[in-house]
Amino acid sequence: MPVYFHVNSFTNVPYRGNPAEVVILTEDRPTAWMQQTAAEMGFSETAFVRQTQDGYSLRWFTPKVEVDLCGHATLATAHVLFQEGLLGKQDVAYFQTLSGQLTAAWQDGWIHLDFPVYNPQPAEPPQAMLTAVGVKPTACVQEPGGRWLWEVATEQEVRNAKPDFQALGLQPGRGLILTAKTVQGDFDFISRYFAPWVGINEDPVTGSAHCLLAPYWAVKLSRLSFKAFQASTRGGELKVNLDGKRVHIFGQAVTIVKGSLLV
Repeated sequence: MPVYFHVNSFTNVPYRGNPAEVVILTEDRPTAWMQQTAAEMGFSETAFVRQTQDGYSLRWFTPKVEVDLCGHATLATAHVLFQEGLLGKQDVAYFQTLSGQLTAAWQDGWIHLDFPVYNPQPAEPPQAMLTAVGVKPTACVQEPGGRWLWEVATEQEVRNAKPDFQALGLQPGRGLILTAKTVQGDFDFISRYFAPWVGINEDPVTGSAHCLLAPYWAVKLSRLSFKAFQASTRGGELKVNLDGKRVHIFGQAVTIVKGSLLV
């Protein structure tokens, strides 16, 4: 009988950050069952983790599709493994995923995720996409997987954006990051993440988006370490370091619910 956990990621306060479901499997389950379970859960991501000889198999599903990388559900999974004593605080979690091997480690009350870098390239979005989002970006880039990153002039433009999600989802892409440099406060940049293409109009806090944000802001700000804030309604905080072809993301998490699946 699979055990599941409802976890808030990238926060140390309940009901903030990004909620994810983590399902611990003791045997293989069909992909169709995982997708149905994720749809039933209804969260932006449900993670399915199973111990193997070389660590853990980890897969992520939105209510509509399987995805190749998810930061907040990986953080939630690592949090559960450390919290439940399945891994000691001195251990490293090795996850075998569609994005290759990922690792997670406990470090001074934070969980350290080691993720790949997504290299952005300049790209020109179609006018219909600009109209759907309703902002005037100062720079636009895109990574090979289809996700866009648009920088806008001010933090307030990021916070005030109100995309037409139906129209946005008809445009080419897989996700859209809006970002701006901050001029006051504790953070270096803020962002929001929209993904109607995969059934998530706005994701509260998106670890994988920072695989694109880190190299982008490294060039813009001439530095390799950042404090970042994702300005969704729930909000979330991350520490991010760029190290060559890897991005180190640090986050915290809180468990809200633990239960059992009966099917």
